[in-house]
Amino acid sequence: MHTVYKTQGTCSQFIEVEAEDGKITSCQFVGGCDGNTKGLSKLVVGMKIEDVKKRLDGIRCGTKRTSCPDQLCRALEQMTREAGE
Repeated sequence: MHTVYKTQGTCSQFIEVEAEDGKITSCQFVGGCDGNTKGLSKLVVGMKIEDVKKRLDGIRCGTKRTSCPDQLCRALEQMTREAGE
């Protein structure tokens, strides 16, 4: 599975995610806080999609209603929906 997700409400513009057998194999943010998005990407590789969603869903960035971790959850939802899972 693969998706390129256009983020909303964050400094990052896009998230590109790939997964196989329910686990994230690749994650890259375009834009955003460079160190944070690189760190987040490395942390989620190898994790089960459902575990990532459980841990990161709903996280906010300051007073914003969302965050890069929360937007990653939206990207994962889009990816699984597109794959019909």
